[in-house]
This record gives sequence, structure tokens and C-alpha cells, in this order.
Amino acid sequence: MKKLMLAVLAGALSVSLMGSGAESASAAGKPKQVEVLLNTIKMKFPDAKPFQDAQGSVMVPIRFVSEALGAKVTYSKEGKVSKVGVFSKDHKVDMTIGQTSALVDGQKKDYGTQIILKQNRTFVPLRLVSEGLGEKVEWDKIGRWVWIGNKNFRSTDDKQFKLTKLSDFKAYTKSIEFFRSLEKKDIYSGVKIIKESDLPIQLGSSQVVYSINLVKDPVRGGNLVQIRSSHRGNPIAFLTKNGFGNWRQVLDAAFTNNGDETGMNNYPEVSSLDLFQNGKFVENYDYTKFKLSSADYILLTDGDLVDYAVAIINPFK
Repeated sequence: MKKLMLAVLAGALSVSLMGSGAESASAAGKPKQVEVLLNTIKMKFPDAKPFQDAQGSVMVPIRFVSEALGAKVTYSKEGKVSKVGVFSKDHKVDMTIGQTSALVDGQKKDYGTQIILKQNRTFVPLRLVSEGLGEKVEWDKIGRWVWIGNKNFRSTDDKQFKLTKLSDFKAYTKSIEFFRSLEKKDIYSGVKIIKESDLPIQLGSSQVVYSINLVKDPVRGGNLVQIRSSHRGNPIAFLTKNGFGNWRQVLDAAFTNNGDETGMNNYPEVSSLDLFQNGKFVENYDYTKFKLSSADYILLTDGDLVDYAVAIINPFK
């Protein structure tokens, strides 16, 4: 994975940082839902969701995780005692509801947190998945994600992400410069359109985009689009139908290094950069009226993308 790198748009930095001092962006509301990623793809849980208990232990529904890993789950009852077994080709785990320990391949392991029954699902501590099913497991406190298995990220180069021709995306290409390769200086052949549910994803062979959220700016007020990425400082653009495109430079003073080869890039919803439209300065334009909800897509730029642009469907409409 590439190290965090700074990329700035020439000539725009001084405008985008007008009035910026020390920044700190904070997400509003309750903590995000714990999510489980199997080989970098988010798992879907139809009912009972993973959670973090009062002790801080991450609890996951063992059946869905086990079956996704090719293991079988059995349930039995001896009087009032409920037992759960997990069997794979190489491992066997025997658990008892209400206990803090389990037999993993015949050896007793204590996890300090009870194995519980909730919403008719058996929840176990995260470490039990690692030791019991022989999988590499990590807890990502930044994203509140459980990583299971490998970290071979999907790429927008993959065939499953189809190329939309620029001619089919023309309602959003009024500012054609947004769709020009920074490397080749040529107009892109098209756009790869992704959804928030596709994250995390690698843009071509370059940066990994982990998440996109809307947070509050406690210094200036208003909203910031916060993108967790393996790169620092790549600009974005809000694309509205038949609009000129709303370019956004990262607020560099608000950047947060997560200490895990990722960082939080923050972009203002409202910016004086909107005074520049298709290369021209529009003196009396009221840029303060812009609403993020009016954009259909958010363009994700990367200097290493040479063949196509990447736009994510606006999750904040």
C-alpha cells in the first residue's frame, strides 16, 4: 500500500484554505454500526448485527461468519444448557451459552466475555473466530470494522466495474477538464461508477478509498465530506446534472493521520472555489447556496488514474 502522499491542485490551494486554522472534524450522533469484512468485502447480516458490548468486546454472530468460511454449525441442548459446535476441515470448536470459555481443537480457551444468545443468534467474542476457525482477524477501531481473512482489495480495474462512456455521462461533463488524465493529459475514455457499498476499493492500482462520511466542522460550522484513504490530499468534485462541477480541495489543516497507513481527508460542502466556473471567475455568484444533496455523483480524483475517471453515487442525497 502506498504511503500517505500529498497531492494539491495548482493555483487552488490558497482559495480553498481561506480562513482555515486548526481544524478538527467530528462525526455526529451515536457510534457507527460494527461491520464485518471478509476478504475486504462487507458481509450482510439479515437480522442480528455485530456489536461492541459494555466491556468493549466485539461480538459477532458465529453462524453467519462460520458458514461464510465454509464451516458447519450445530446446536444442541442438554437440560437447560445450550451448546453450539463449529466444524471445519481443520478445526473444531465446542461452546456453551453463558460461558466465557470454549474448547478449541480440544484445548480450553478463556475469552473473558460470555458467549451469549441474542435475537436467536449465538454471539461470540471476535478472538474466538480467529483462534477457533484459524483465520486472521483484526479490529479496525477507526472504521469500527472487523477484518477477517486477506486484505486483497477489489480494484476499479476489475471487470465487474463497467466503464460508462463519457458520451453516456455527458450531462455531468460540462467541465470536461475534470475528466482529463493528469498523467497523459488526455480526455478519459469513460467513468467507472461505484456505490458506497463497494467500499473499501482501490482506484485502479493507486489509492484505497475506505469510507465516505458526512461530518460536522466544529470550527466554521457546516458539513464536511470526510474520506478515509491511503492517500492524502486528492481533490474531489461534486457533479450535478448540467452543472459546471463543484471542485473541492482538501482542508489540509484538518487532515488526520490515523496511524495505520490511512488518513481522514476533509472537504467543505460549501466553498468559494465555486466562484471559478469552467475556468472563469464569476464575481457575483452566490456560492453559499450550494447544497451537497443537489449532486448526483462525487468524482474521486487520482493522479495515477490514466484511462478512466471514478465517480461514486452521492450517498448524501
